[in-house]
Amino acid sequence: MVVTGRKRSIALFIALGAGIISVILLLYIGWVLLNWRTGWLLFLGVLLLAMIIGGVLLNTLFLVREIRRNEQHDAFINAVTHELKTPVASIRLYLETLQAHAVSEEKRNEFYRIMLEDSDRLLSSIEQILRTGRVGPGRRRLDLVPIDLGNVVQDCLARIRTLRQVPPEALAYHPGPPVTILGDLDEVQAAVSNLIDNAVKYSGTEVHVSVEIEKVEGKYVSLRVKDQGAGIPRTELKRIFKRFHRVPGPLATRVKGTGLGLFIVRSVAKRHGGRAWAESEGLGRGSTFLLQFPIAK
Repeated sequence: MVVTGRKRSIALFIALGAGIISVILLLYIGWVLLNWRTGWLLFLGVLLLAMIIGGVLLNTLFLVREIRRNEQHDAFINAVTHELKTPVASIRLYLETLQAHAVSEEKRNEFYRIMLEDSDRLLSSIEQILRTGRVGPGRRRLDLVPIDLGNVVQDCLARIRTLRQVPPEALAYHPGPPVTILGDLDEVQAAVSNLIDNAVKYSGTEVHVSVEIEKVEGKYVSLRVKDQGAGIPRTELKRIFKRFHRVPGPLATRVKGTGLGLFIVRSVAKRHGGRAWAESEGLGRGSTFLLQFPIAK
């Protein structure tokens, strides 16, 4: 209902802007027919008309953009609420069960394992939100150190295998030559982890993710993360790196997230003098994400 209301608001503002411009044009045409012999009046009229139309267009554009931004913020808050509330509710449920009932040692250990996993999920969501502030406007300075990118990738793969409970063969790693970059270790780990985790989440039940490191022109190192999952429409390939943006459709409701992961990836890449982009042939045909850093001299 809220989304429908906002779509109607956008349509209303666009229709209102178009109507005002149409009235202005009609009035101006009538004015020109009456004053076409007076050159300086005609010039001032053209100038005033251009200013009025420009103002109406800018006002309509800003209003539509503000409505869309509010829509993204609402989607973000809903996603974050779910990401924070679900593990807390789960942990509370198991704690109440342990407190109220006598359970076997095996069952108790299983409850502890589930609660630890939920705690990791909760901590990951909180770190994601906090990191967005650190890589956004007013961001902190980079703590640059030499980093072996291959070691970072291996650590992230091991963590995601445990977190997502996927078999080792589901994540194929092709290390390539040893490469050192100059970067902030915390941010580089976050970017690499987000890319691999996204590939696993959007692969569905059959996870087949390929991670590869290669040198590019001797100046850059490229991390390529390829999956065989949901795929991305070509119109969304640039938008997915915007803050709070998620590809619309049933997949967005099935795969939970905050819409911040890829924004962090691109922000980290830019802060390190690199870049990040995505490639896909469309829905159902998998995706490839590339993260590129300058090689340390």
